[in-house]
Amino acid sequence: MSRKFWGVIALLIVLSMVVGACAPAAAPTAVPTKAPAAPATKVEPTKPAAGGEFTFGVILVGPYNDHGWSEAHYAAGKYAEAKIPGAKMIYVDNLNPGAKPGVTVPQVVDDLISKGARLILTTSDDFKDGTLEAAQKYPAVPIINVSGDQAWKDGKDFKAPKNESNFMGRMEYGKMIAGCAAALTTQTGKIGYLGPLINDETRRLSASAFLGAKYCWTNVLKKDAQDLKFKVTWIGFWFNIPGQTLDPTKVADDFYNSGYDVVISGIDTTEALVEAGKLAKAGKQVWAVQYDYKEGCKEAPEVCLGVPYFNWGPAYVKAIKMIQDGKWAQYWDWNGPDWKDIDNPDTSAVGFVKGPALSPDNAAKVDQFIKGLGDGSIVLFKGPLNFQDGSVYLKDGEVATDLQIWYMPQLLEGMEGPSKS
Repeated sequence: MSRKFWGVIALLIVLSMVVGACAPAAAPTAVPTKAPAAPATKVEPTKPAAGGEFTFGVILVGPYNDHGWSEAHYAAGKYAEAKIPGAKMIYVDNLNPGAKPGVTVPQVVDDLISKGARLILTTSDDFKDGTLEAAQKYPAVPIINVSGDQAWKDGKDFKAPKNESNFMGRMEYGKMIAGCAAALTTQTGKIGYLGPLINDETRRLSASAFLGAKYCWTNVLKKDAQDLKFKVTWIGFWFNIPGQTLDPTKVADDFYNSGYDVVISGIDTTEALVEAGKLAKAGKQVWAVQYDYKEGCKEAPEVCLGVPYFNWGPAYVKAIKMIQDGKWAQYWDWNGPDWKDIDNPDTSAVGFVKGPALSPDNAAKVDQFIKGLGDGSIVLFKGPLNFQDGSVYLKDGEVATDLQIWYMPQLLEGMEGPSKS
């Protein structure tokens, strides 16, 4: 998820700022305006950690209970606690310019390490630069930025020190499934995509949803590709920040009120689903696809076609065990679904929960689509594909590399909406 929305952090911050609880029942913690001295005893990632309690710190961009991206990470922390004896999560949520203006990732890392954290996970690519700064400051503390690429040796932004790693889920598959479910369901042939900010990640994820929709529209329903409309509207961040982003409630309503009867959410929160539920109760035939969190359909199950979701738990466990076993080494993981069972909580990094609003017939078609993705008979990042401006993305028969997918500079031909901010 880059979630690089803040711009330049203010040079002057207030003397004392509340950064949020490190556990649901804990008192708020003040972040010092000056970094504390490095701890006298540093964690040594190349040697086995001492037995007993293992404290790890998690920094969340949104509320820990947002029913989206941040809650999925909070759930992963609880999963790790359950799987690893002695593991204990401490966390700070809502680290964003709306909730905590002026508070930086390195300041929060200072605080978590002072509380005993021996591993730090920063869970937004908006934290990318701050994570690098913190990793350089604490070279013996393993730090992981979830969704970043600075530890990818083959990537375009490799610069991480040895104590910094990255992992991400191959949500492209989840978005393809979401697009397929949307295309099978729409009665108007108009699918809206509620997008966050614009970057490589969000372009490739919205493009994946489009490719899934186009495939199921043309190959399953046997309809003309020209009759499918797929429009992306970006709000400017991963969730609503009043005065700084477009209002996702209004964006969702604008889609539904202009003939787009399915909206795929690409943001961390549930506005698309909530608005679909309200309109359905008023007699309108509309649906939504939620995002990020496995339980995402719960707020309006009657209109929910499904949820492509991240399952971060196994990746959290891997990181902790590497440190405990004295085997920490820098890595960059882009973890895919377990095609034997994409909803296996112990093995699959990405899953898809079919929603109650997806008809049994379409659910069976989605299952066949998933099977094709898994066995390789359906490959969607394959040419011929053009970018939005008509230039060639993939030649006829060319299959995209990881680099071509990760660093996507434009939306694809056939998609409506801007490719750049």
